[in-house]
Amino acid sequence: MTIRLDDQVAIVTGAGRGLGRAHALALAERGAKVVVNDLSDENAKSVVNEIIDAGGQAVANGASVTDNDQIEAMVEQTMNAWGRVDILVNNAGILRDKTFHKMSLDDFRTVIDVHLMGTVYCTKAVWNIMREQSYGRVVFTTSSTGLYGNFGQSNYGAAKMAMVGLMNTLHLEGAKFNIHVNCLAPAAGTAMTEGLISEDAFKLLSPESVSPGVVFLVGPDAPSRKVLGAGGGSFAIYKGFETDGVNLLPDKLSPEGIAEAWSAIDDEAGMSELQGGFEQIGKFALKGAANLGIDVS
Repeated sequence: MTIRLDDQVAIVTGAGRGLGRAHALALAERGAKVVVNDLSDENAKSVVNEIIDAGGQAVANGASVTDNDQIEAMVEQTMNAWGRVDILVNNAGILRDKTFHKMSLDDFRTVIDVHLMGTVYCTKAVWNIMREQSYGRVVFTTSSTGLYGNFGQSNYGAAKMAMVGLMNTLHLEGAKFNIHVNCLAPAAGTAMTEGLISEDAFKLLSPESVSPGVVFLVGPDAPSRKVLGAGGGSFAIYKGFETDGVNLLPDKLSPEGIAEAWSAIDDEAGMSELQGGFEQIGKFALKGAANLGIDVS
């Protein structure tokens, strides 16, 4: 099966270089018309020229993802040019790394504004368009820092884990409108990681080795609510599991009861991947009811 994106319109933020550039080129190669968004007009126009020279269609846009008015204008520009938005790849990002005790609140908020609110502004601006056309593919860029933590990146990690929470809910809200929402967790040698990894690893983890994952996640038959790790030609799925758990009613509901039952609470046997917040509520209610001998079904 060949994945094609002919006649589809894609917006890629932060697409002037690095991962965003690779994503934009990969989408255009598969037939998509691409809005190349970047704060650097020079970089954005350079990528547009690459796409046009290869026979594709693209336009440049210099909106800041932190400015909702600019983002709405970008989407209006896209609709005026091509009449629809099928794909949104939220890629724009920055780093302001410091240990938490040294980090200023301004640096914390700046990273949240770019990664989280920038993603929210862009997604909100295309969401109703995708609902009305009953089709959409949205990719959020999360990170191993959000999924697992990384020293000196509390702001970045908080923003990136927020992508997973946003995905989980928008997957549910978009399902009946054929809007699929996924996360990409890239490991790539870019301007953001230069100097943080060895030169050999930097070369191996090229942005181009990640972008096939983006094309897959925005394809017509793409899954939804997946966190796809990608780097150096390797791909993996991150999943959030919950242990089966233990109910402490009726007579062990105390901090000491939790301590006593901790090994059973932490036991991975019977662990499951829940599909919505109410599944946990239902599970806990049924466990408690069973211990008390009452029927809440």
